Amino acid sequence: MSRYNLFINHRKYVVDVDGSMPLLWVLRDRLGLTGTKYGCGVGTCGACTVHQDGVAVRSCTLAVAAAQGRQYTTIEGLSTDGSHRSQRAWIEEDVAQCGFCQPGMIMEAAALLNAKPQPAQADVEAAMGRHICRCGTYTRIRAAIERAAGTGGTR
Repeated sequence: MSRYNLFINHRKYVVDVDGSMPLLWVLRDRLGLTGTKYGCGVGTCGACTVHQDGVAVRSCTLAVAAAQGRQYTTIEGLSTDGSHRSQRAWIEEDVAQCGFCQPGMIMEAAALLNAKPQPAQADVEAAMGRHICRCGTYTRIRAAIERAAGTGGTR
């Protein structure tokens, strides 16, 4: 066990864990930030997506030792009341069905919109194509991103 200083949602945490423990499990099991979900454990599905210094990363494959000293944002830190434009667009476009994958997708969309406020369709496809939605709400996901970017939406 080692001690790690983590900066999550603009707050400093000190955790004593094995350095190989994935950040996902530190978030969920040690810090109680359960909005970030476990999906596949190998970084394929995207349910565990968080921001690392503003960039979307998979927390299930990121060892806590590698996370030290970086800034992380989870779905809980995106906004405390669901007012982030990506969260609002998800609600307005009625994206979620089971909702399991949605926190990771919202985090990916937020990172994309921060990097490219009005992304081209190819940018959206490249970013979101790395996520799996078991319910198949891909059309509504694209509409929500367009709405958040101010370039569209369906409702």
